Amino acid sequence: MPINRRRFLTGSSIMIGTAGLSQAMPAWARGAHGGMAARQGSDVLSGEHLTMTVADATLSTGKRHGPAVAVNGTIPGPLVRLREGQNLVVDLVNNSSGETSIHWHGMLVPFLMDGVPGVSMAAVKPGETFRYEFPVRQAGTYWWHAHTLQEPMGHYGPIVIDPATPSPHEYDREYVLVLTDWSPMHPHAIMRKLKLGEAYFNYNKTTATDDYPLSGADRRMWARMRMMPTDIADVTGSTYSYLVNGHGPDDGLELVYEPGERIRLRIINGSAMTFFNVRIPGLAMTVIAADGQDVQPVEVDEFQIGNAETYDVLIEPKGAEAFAFVAEAMDRSGMGLAMLTSRDGARADIPPLRDPPLLTMADMGMSHSAMQGMDHGSMEGMDHGSSDEMEMSGMSMRDTSLLPDLVEAGPGLDMVAMNPVDRMDFPGLGLDKVGHRVLTYRQLIAARPNPDPRRPSRLKEIHLTGNMERYMWSFDGKKFSAVTDDPIRFAFNERVRVRLVNDTMMAHPIHLHGHFFELVNGHEGFQPLKHTLIVQPGGSATFDLTANEPGDWAFHCHLMYHMHSGMFQVVTVRPLQSAEDRP
Repeated sequence: MPINRRRFLTGSSIMIGTAGLSQAMPAWARGAHGGMAARQGSDVLSGEHLTMTVADATLSTGKRHGPAVAVNGTIPGPLVRLREGQNLVVDLVNNSSGETSIHWHGMLVPFLMDGVPGVSMAAVKPGETFRYEFPVRQAGTYWWHAHTLQEPMGHYGPIVIDPATPSPHEYDREYVLVLTDWSPMHPHAIMRKLKLGEAYFNYNKTTATDDYPLSGADRRMWARMRMMPTDIADVTGSTYSYLVNGHGPDDGLELVYEPGERIRLRIINGSAMTFFNVRIPGLAMTVIAADGQDVQPVEVDEFQIGNAETYDVLIEPKGAEAFAFVAEAMDRSGMGLAMLTSRDGARADIPPLRDPPLLTMADMGMSHSAMQGMDHGSMEGMDHGSSDEMEMSGMSMRDTSLLPDLVEAGPGLDMVAMNPVDRMDFPGLGLDKVGHRVLTYRQLIAARPNPDPRRPSRLKEIHLTGNMERYMWSFDGKKFSAVTDDPIRFAFNERVRVRLVNDTMMAHPIHLHGHFFELVNGHEGFQPLKHTLIVQPGGSATFDLTANEPGDWAFHCHLMYHMHSGMFQVVTVRPLQSAEDRP
């Protein structure tokens, strides 16, 4: 049965036998109501007064089953479909065994409605209800999620806000696709394993018999630095199932269309720890929105979507009866999968997983200019003798003299980028040599002029820091628990330029609550608006911010276990002013 553009695909209920399973599970895993089986997919909620009920559940996909958290009985939770200009009231009912909340990711809401326990509200305890109430001030594709460890267990869902004025894009059908990662292993257990050994889940380590294109000198260099060129993702497909709308790759999710239709895909990365590389082999995608904000259309064949980002694309399936929608994990340890199909039973070939990518000298923060004078062969790695030259030249990956005074060079910092250049023209790890068109931030141009033409009055530099072996993550060398009383301060309506410097060898998706900021990507006057920004390994990224939303706002890495390990801060915008006082 065809699905119209106002409907979100709803999966059928998955029945699993829980009689023996429930006896083997601890209480937290069995969940309430005898271990309710979550349905895969989402129902649709719309209107001005909604109820969202959180409950313990179990999830089954492929060969994996285990504890989960469902909202209104589904994973993902309901698609919240709204209209720009309406008022919204949501009653959050906590029938689960843990504390909960809802953060309205990307939505402009009063800070007391932002849903971050410890910053803007107290966590909603089991048996309690909390009411969110705010006006809907925007349009676009967003999502909601818990700001507790319930999030990686299934407490998330999509938001679509229809514009008050007609969309400039015409299409016949739409699908909302929520990309996530899920494990039957409880988040507390995952965190414990990462603290015991940060490479616990990495099954792509270098060995004496591997076939990675690394010379002996390359391998010695990485060993001397106590780093791994294959350290791409902290938690991998060895533990995660990669889901599209709650369905694993073996669950047969179908996206039905009629030949000749133009389709809008609203793609949301709601995962805890996974960057996805999205492509539809044989089909181009035209990107028309990023993080809910319209951009000038750009046609690509693939794009990388970081945690918490959203992209809207238009596609026109033609020339085949079916196409595979592929969301491949950045480390190539697995994929999420759905099938675009024009008739029952039509299937496209599913591409095999590509070879895992390797980190390079650029990911160490060593730009081309920093490497001049060294005898290196390519950005893929250093040639014979180069590691010795690196040591003789005095180059060090832990040269704390390169850091500004504001960065604390303590045990929470084990690397310093030597020359962190802007990398907004980089498509993402593993995508710089694929041979087809891949989106970069440099290609994003706002569809409308930026609303605030003022030049920034000052520059604020923030370093993303960490110790990968100890699994410590922080801003400026200080994890959140150590700087609670020292927030990042902006004056109300201040225009400021923020430069993020990544002193680690991992990409970090950095999210600022309550605001959109403009990427400084070379398109002055039309800088794209985003709420989440990937900062590439060893590089930097810059945005302009108008701090026009008063209150206290979370600012953090959206990799779940980085945030919970300390890469979190509070941005405070003062003085507090009412909505009527906003310019």
